[in-house]
This record gives sequence, structure tokens and C-alpha cells, in this order.
Amino acid sequence: MQRSGAVMAWNVFRFCTALRGLGSVMILLVLGIVGVTYYAVVVTNYGPAVLNAGGLESLSALAALLLFHLLLVMLLWCYFSVVLTDPGSVPPNWKPTVDEERGEETPLNNLEFTNQILSFQQSANLADSGSPRTRYCRKCNHLKPPRCHHCSVCGRCILKMDHHCVWVVNCVGALNYKFFLLFLFYTFLETTLVTLLLLSNFITLFSDEEVPGTPGTLATTFLTFVLNLAFALSVLGFLIMHISLVAGNTTTIEAYEKKTTPKWKYNLGRKKNFEQVFGADRRYWFIPAYSEEDLKKTPALQGLDYPTKADFSAQEF
Repeated sequence: MQRSGAVMAWNVFRFCTALRGLGSVMILLVLGIVGVTYYAVVVTNYGPAVLNAGGLESLSALAALLLFHLLLVMLLWCYFSVVLTDPGSVPPNWKPTVDEERGEETPLNNLEFTNQILSFQQSANLADSGSPRTRYCRKCNHLKPPRCHHCSVCGRCILKMDHHCVWVVNCVGALNYKFFLLFLFYTFLETTLVTLLLLSNFITLFSDEEVPGTPGTLATTFLTFVLNLAFALSVLGFLIMHISLVAGNTTTIEAYEKKTTPKWKYNLGRKKNFEQVFGADRRYWFIPAYSEEDLKKTPALQGLDYPTKADFSAQEF
């Protein structure tokens, strides 16, 4: 059994190391797909239509290109925001201000805090337990804030970790989760638009009509249609899943962990749950940024403090 456990740990380590090495490759792959799509839509099909068709057909092609470029800009903006934004790390020497088991009324003094750390370090089972008290990460050797998890790929604890995404070569956590959701949203819109724009060209390829273009451009159109249709369908599934997670104020990891928990203390209602991720300022809902007011008024956006049902019940009372 010990040998089997050691082999499994080694395999997981090798897998995580391989994921780290994918970095620039995945970014280049994404940019490659974008490049092929751009060539098929703009250079091969709709660019020439704007210049040569004339009349209403030219105007409709121009409108399609404007919408295509708008969604592409938003997609790339959100993508690189996820890639380049730190998902949230535990601040050095972070410590809880209160004992979560005893509540907000009893702040921790230095002696109690030191005793907690010593007891956590001596325990072999508290690294990722379901205890309501503050948790301790044996790998990083520090306390874990609420909803924080250790990422084996990144090699550190991530605030409100959702998952490690190979497509963005980064963890998705408290500080970039909104950007990731917007990336999914604009990717779905863009791929759906491309699929619709190239649908008639795709159908023509299998008809008896003469199709203008070289074998290379026709192959590019075919490949672009198939790729974008596949991405639109797959991203739609992820988007629906994450919308349900946001509605319940939970993450992918927490959704798995709380299967045995009848009540989720962070579920504040759909409106409040949405604001915990996107903020309250509607002007910023569809861009990868937050207003200064939201960052001040919504502690959850910083990744360290999360209100619970009990907190809001006390405020209303």
C-alpha cells in the first residue's frame, strides 16, 4: 500500500509538472485558433464581400465584421486579464482576526493565535479538513483564509480557488474569476457568431455549386467552422455550470466538497451572490475591471473576507 501511494504521488507530481510546462504552448494555441478564425472570416470571406459585393450585401458584411471585431477585442481583453492577473495569494503573516468557531464576538489574541498555529502544525489531519476553524496548509506552512485551497500546479495556496485552467495557464481564483467568466461569455458569443457567419459557406462546400476560392481557403473555412462550432457547444456547457455556481455563491471545488452539507453559509441570495463576483456597479459588469467603490464596499472581491447568511441576518436585525 505504501508503494502504491508513493507511485500515485509521483504520477500526480509528474502530471502537475507537465501542466506547468504547457504555459506558452497553450497561449500560442489560443492565438493560433484566433488567427485561423480571423483569416477565414475577415480575409477570405467577409473582407472581400465588403469591397466587392456592393449594396445591401456589402453593408451586411460590414456590420458582421464590426460585431466580429468588437467581440474579438473583448474576448482577448478578458483572456489576457485572466492570464496576467494573480488569482490571489495568501498575504505574508496573514492571521484571522477571530476564531471562526466562536464567532465575531471573540477576537483572537496573540497567545491564542500562536497556540492555534502550534496545534495545526502538530496535527496531520487539518490540512484540508472540513473543520469550521481556520485551516492550516502543511505544504505552504501557513494558515489558510476562508475558502482558500492549495494548487498543486501553481505550488501555492489560492484565495477562493475554483480550478487550475490549462487554457489560461493560470489558476482561477478570487481576483480573476470574474475575468474568467467574461472570457467564457465572449468566447461563446464570438464562436457562435463565427459559426453563423460561415454556415452558408460550410453548406455550399457539400453542394453541387461551384465554390469560389483556392483549396487552401476552402480548407481554412471548413476547419474554422468545425472548430468554432465545437468551442461554442463546449463553452456553453461550462458557462451554464459557472452561472449556477455564481447563483449559489460557490466554486467548482466547494460544489464538490459541500455535497454532504445541507446548508451553504455563503449563499446570500442570487443578487448578493452575483455582486460577490461582479460587483454592484453595472457599468463594470461586462468588462474585466472593478470600480474603486466596489473594491471598497465588497470585501469578497479582495479574496480574504466573505460575508455569511448570519452576517446579513444580524445587519437586517
